[in-house]
Amino acid sequence: MVGSDVVICYQKEWDGNGMDCNWMDTRDVLIVNPSGPNQVDPNYLESEKRLEKWFSHNPSKTIIATGFIASTAQNIPTTLKRDGSDFSAAIMGALFRARQVTIWTDVDGVYSADPRKVSEAVILRTLSYQEAWEMSYFGANVLHPRTMIPAMRYDIPIVIRNIFNLSAPGTMICRPSVNEVEDGLTSSVKGFATIDNLALVNVEGTGMAGVPGTASAIFGAVKDVGANVIMISQASSEHSVCFAVPEKEVKAVAEALQSRFRQALDAGRLSQVAVIPNCSILAAVGQKMASTPGVSATLFNALAKANINVRAIAQGCSEYNITVVVKREDCVRALRAVHSRFYLSRTTIAMGIIGPGLIGGTLLDQLRDQAAVLKEKFNIDLRVMGITGSRTMLLSDMGIDLSRWRELQKEKGEVADLEKFVQHVHGNHFIPNTVLVDCTADSNVASHYYDWLRRGVHVITPNKKANSGPLDKYLKLRALQRQSYTHYFYEATVGAGLPIITTLQGLLETGDKILRIEGIFSGTMSYIFNNFIGTRSFSQVVAEAKEAGYTEPDPRDDLSGTDVARKVIILARESGLKLELSDIPVQSLVPEPLRASASSEEFLQQLPQFDQDLAKKRQDAEDAGEVLRYVGVVDVAKQKGTVQLGRYKKDHPFAQLSGSDNIIAFTTERYKEQPLIVRGPGAGAQVTAGGVFSDILRLASYLGAPS
Repeated sequence: MVGSDVVICYQKEWDGNGMDCNWMDTRDVLIVNPSGPNQVDPNYLESEKRLEKWFSHNPSKTIIATGFIASTAQNIPTTLKRDGSDFSAAIMGALFRARQVTIWTDVDGVYSADPRKVSEAVILRTLSYQEAWEMSYFGANVLHPRTMIPAMRYDIPIVIRNIFNLSAPGTMICRPSVNEVEDGLTSSVKGFATIDNLALVNVEGTGMAGVPGTASAIFGAVKDVGANVIMISQASSEHSVCFAVPEKEVKAVAEALQSRFRQALDAGRLSQVAVIPNCSILAAVGQKMASTPGVSATLFNALAKANINVRAIAQGCSEYNITVVVKREDCVRALRAVHSRFYLSRTTIAMGIIGPGLIGGTLLDQLRDQAAVLKEKFNIDLRVMGITGSRTMLLSDMGIDLSRWRELQKEKGEVADLEKFVQHVHGNHFIPNTVLVDCTADSNVASHYYDWLRRGVHVITPNKKANSGPLDKYLKLRALQRQSYTHYFYEATVGAGLPIITTLQGLLETGDKILRIEGIFSGTMSYIFNNFIGTRSFSQVVAEAKEAGYTEPDPRDDLSGTDVARKVIILARESGLKLELSDIPVQSLVPEPLRASASSEEFLQQLPQFDQDLAKKRQDAEDAGEVLRYVGVVDVAKQKGTVQLGRYKKDHPFAQLSGSDNIIAFTTERYKEQPLIVRGPGAGAQVTAGGVFSDILRLASYLGAPS
């Protein structure tokens, strides 16, 4: 406490600067009556009389008053006990009928949860008196509940400000306005608070039901040992009563109850007096909870998703709070889970990126560049919680800094473990949604999709293996997707970033009937045949394509047609055909003798020996005014698919391509005379990653993001 001589010095200085001020010793004005061993109540009537007398002798515009101290009715100096300085400010505000009481502290205001436990906790701009009271009772660092009594009595707002950060607006505690809206977002739950180091005492037995005075006897025994009951929960059948007390007091409480009900316990009317130690209370507080349906359901759903077992529940009929008792070790996890459910955007998504190679790495860079814009403009909060390759993985509890993900992977990477990776990304229960993005071409990774979807994890991928794999597994995967609330998006499996899958799905969903899908699905093959003109040899164009990076490291992977066949089977199945990959006849452009070549270099050295066959086909096509194109076809009417080298007139859209563009033509009942054509770049890391990114935003839209 600052000495009176220091205060008087400042008073003299202010007087000298023309300020009209006086110093008040509140022991001369503030009168209190003891109401308990550690509590006093203001005597407003007597205090008002003394204030009027003091002010008549010391009229001034500014009063500097002592805090924490007062006097009894017998003029004996005393204190206001715990948090007395705040209490004295509220009392003086009431006595003066102040327009506002400001409490200066070392925090920016009242948080929605303890920021030491929940990093996403936000400063609350406003709280009602009742909300602040409830949060204080349940341990939030707001104000002592009794500090609010004088302000509530005279409807005086209390503002919590930070003396070390004057730019922070703080939190105002006041009577709520009719249409309170905070930060443009109406929230039914204002805040969460916890109390640790508690024990539950459960008294139960069939002899309690319908017996008057049982509760009185229980809590009378508790009162006799001086224990503080924090929360009470009683079954409507009256078969049991449980309540929470501080752990340090539970031994005395249990012994008192055992003694008080010894006869009933021996006779079997009470079955037990049980103590459950190591408990914590979690309270959700909000005045709007009473008028908002579904708050309890949301709260308990968040706890269930976080795998939190609730020991006891209590809710008053005013519905200002819902209180649950959980294990102490689960308390912080429970707090984060419920806070995120009410405060994080519905489109906050925990992401796990599998395969940070060319496509995955490009996607991570695109996410890095766009994340801030998405969060600011569309409230889409994308958090990459993990990145895994085949050898190392990088995990984060709050989200990886994508500006440094490559360095962090080298510095903090650990041995890759796919199951541990998935558990980490999905196990962050404070984020409401989880998506795994598979940027590999690995069939083993694809085999996990069913299990991930079943566990409530969304899946996005450019990996063709799942949708072109065994038919029974594909059908099982799609059936699960239709039955569950999880999403499975795979736009980039066909045409990279081109809207091929969504176009096909849109046609089918609006009732159109697919007759035929025909297209150039391979960027590599498109480049090769767009440049296989004049006198150039096929082997020369293939070597050029490999040198330019258009082919796989081994060009035979492209020339075999298997990749195109996978895309054809994906579209065929999307159209309703139940075909296996082996049902698709594929015209391979790898000469039979070269299929067993030891290396790609050996293959390219020997390929010129087989140029004559394709040169003849090109010449035959030119003689007929046509060009060669490597195409995939889905013939829905005949229920078949093919991959082949076809011939097209020079005015056909397929003949007009350049570079490595893809082109797909949909012939349907609606588009029978003139097919619906989608054309554009169908290969490359940027466009493929862009297609995956588009699916991520589509998922966010499905989860509630503004379109």
